[in-house]
Amino acid sequence: MTLILFVSRRLAAFKTRTEINVMRHYNSVFHDLLKRVPWNRFEALVAAHGADKGVRRLSAKDQFIALLYGQLSGALSLREIVGGLESHRARLYHLGGSPVQRSTLADANAKRSSAVFSELFAALVGQAQRGLRRKLGDATYLIDASPLALSGAGSQWAHFSSMACGAKLHVIYDADTAHPVYAAVTSAKVNDIKVAQKMPIEAGATYVFDLAYYDYAW
Repeated sequence: MTLILFVSRRLAAFKTRTEINVMRHYNSVFHDLLKRVPWNRFEALVAAHGADKGVRRLSAKDQFIALLYGQLSGALSLREIVGGLESHRARLYHLGGSPVQRSTLADANAKRSSAVFSELFAALVGQAQRGLRRKLGDATYLIDASPLALSGAGSQWAHFSSMACGAKLHVIYDADTAHPVYAAVTSAKVNDIKVAQKMPIEAGATYVFDLAYYDYAW
């Protein structure tokens, strides 16, 4: 997957007047993906939340690029993310990012607010929906939650017993267009229905869920 992300998709040859090929430029899959991020919105969120205030070594943008790369490449650790980005140092520069240190990335993940990234996700979902509009009566949404096992520094908020630690990812998924339209993360001990009661529900759409969400008043 790492090779796929950085493999060339298009090759542009730049020639002199004598038709001598002097430089080749590569656009990677990862580059194409990053072009679809609304960076103006991202920068506004960084400013609104003060995400880069007092930061000297790792900007919110560099952290986002590193985490996105880690997710898409299937990296299982920060060490894999750091090593993968380092191996593509030259191309990373053209993506507007830079190599990261494992300890610096770990500190940023533990200390920087996730609000910038969650609100960026909401903006991207809205962006996707605008291109996939259809009659609301045809919409079918799935609601469910997935457990996420956690451990290590920064996971104390998710302890729900002396032996267990975890979180839940609550999602509304659009089955017709195959993309999520809402997501929230809570401690694993939070009941699914409590989160569902705060979800945005569209009148006229069909929602499918399991017994964990049965609440006739809702």
